[in-house]
Amino acid sequence: MSYNLMLDKKKKERIIKKFATHVGDTGSPEVQIAIISAEIEDLQEHLKTHKKDFSSRRGLLRKVNERRKLLKYLKREDEVRAEEIRKRLKL
Repeated sequence: MSYNLMLDKKKKERIIKKFATHVGDTGSPEVQIAIISAEIEDLQEHLKTHKKDFSSRRGLLRKVNERRKLLKYLKREDEVRAEEIRKRLKL
């Protein structure tokens, strides 16, 4: 069975549009955190039905750590933006 754990292009574009800080923004911490959060949600759903998929579980842990680091960076740079993204994503 082949399971695609990446976000599809349309979903990713919607997330970018929703969290972009300016026109053409694809790399701001807010956008990156939102994309990683969506990927984490997808992985969590996948792991509910595929409990023994340990490589996906490892990928999930990697993404959680990546998101945590980005949130830490954003908090260090601009605490208001960090809190805002936490509230918007319900983290």
